Amino acid sequence: MEPNPVVKGSLTTIILKLLEDNGRMYGYEMTKAVRESTANKMSITEAALYPALHKLVEDGLLTTTSEKVDGRIRKYYALTKQGKKETHSKIQALKEALDSVQLILNPKLSNG
Repeated sequence: MEPNPVVKGSLTTIILKLLEDNGRMYGYEMTKAVRESTANKMSITEAALYPALHKLVEDGLLTTTSEKVDGRIRKYYALTKQGKKETHSKIQALKEALDSVQLILNPKLSNG
C-alpha cells in the first residue's frame, strides 16, 4: 500500500487524536489502531510514525515513559498539557480543511 499524501499531511493530528482517545500508546499500537479503525483503508508506516513522534516530543507536545514488557523495553507516548491544547486546535484545523475539500469535490453541497 502506497503512503497516502493526505494521511502524511495529517499524521501529527492523527497521532495527537489517538493519544487523546487512549491516554498513552506505543508506536506499533498506534499503527495497529489506525489500520483497525479504518478497516485497513489507511495505514501509517513506522518510517513515517517515529520521526513524527520524535518531533512531537521535541516540541513539548508529548512525553515518553519506558517499561519492560515481555523482556523488552517499550516506549509509551502521552500528551503533555500543551499537547492536549494543541490537539484541539489541530483537529479543528483539519476538520475545516476537510470541509473545504468536500465543498470542492461536491459543489452541490454548497449550493443547497
